[in-house]
Amino acid sequence: MSAIILSVKELTVSFDGFKAVDGLNLVVERNELRCVIGPNGAGKTTLLDMVCGKTKPTNGAITFKDLELTKMSEYKITRAGVGRKFQNPSVYEDLTVLENLEISYPKQRGVIGSLFFRRTAELRLRIDEVADQVYLRDDLDNKAGLLSHGQKQWLEIGMLLMQDPELMLLDEPVAGMSPREREQTAELLKRIAPGRCLMVIEHDMAFVKMIAHKVTVLHQGRMLAEGSMEEIQKDERVIDVYLGH
Repeated sequence: MSAIILSVKELTVSFDGFKAVDGLNLVVERNELRCVIGPNGAGKTTLLDMVCGKTKPTNGAITFKDLELTKMSEYKITRAGVGRKFQNPSVYEDLTVLENLEISYPKQRGVIGSLFFRRTAELRLRIDEVADQVYLRDDLDNKAGLLSHGQKQWLEIGMLLMQDPELMLLDEPVAGMSPREREQTAELLKRIAPGRCLMVIEHDMAFVKMIAHKVTVLHQGRMLAEGSMEEIQKDERVIDVYLGH
């Protein structure tokens, strides 16, 4: 099995002549926890949009394992093993935590799955495992709308885990969290990374330092630097365009 799980080659996307991502090359390996940082407008979220199929690139290729993602629809990319968490938590607030996790289970999807739905022992075991992982075991019967902002972030990560993706794309997962919640989220991400790959966009440098195996710095749609957090913090170019501000 190849160590490379995601490969981006000469990736470019233009919006009305403006190149949000410009000739980007990037390789991410299995079991890796990769952080992508950079100033606003650097192309970070646009990169995730293209990987998950929300935005189609103008040029370039995105290869997930042996699949060319630029030729696939969003739902097919999801079914292939790519999961995405957006900046703002997207949970079903009128449903309980348990129900949110339940409907995220792949076998419950579709008309047939809905018609013949039953909560099997296998499904309940999976829900309990995921709820434990995301610190929500004691909240399974609570409505998602009653959770704190940080707990909603965890619930959405849990909904992704129910799908068991090989590549998880997380856009600012600790935004709005308390310091303790950020520490717990760092522990969570490090615990779920083995066996898959996590690609995290984040502005909180203390959090990035806690979790990152490797850091990619984007600037004006291009890669500015890449390396360990220690190397990135010493890079004069990165200090000039991002860390120094």
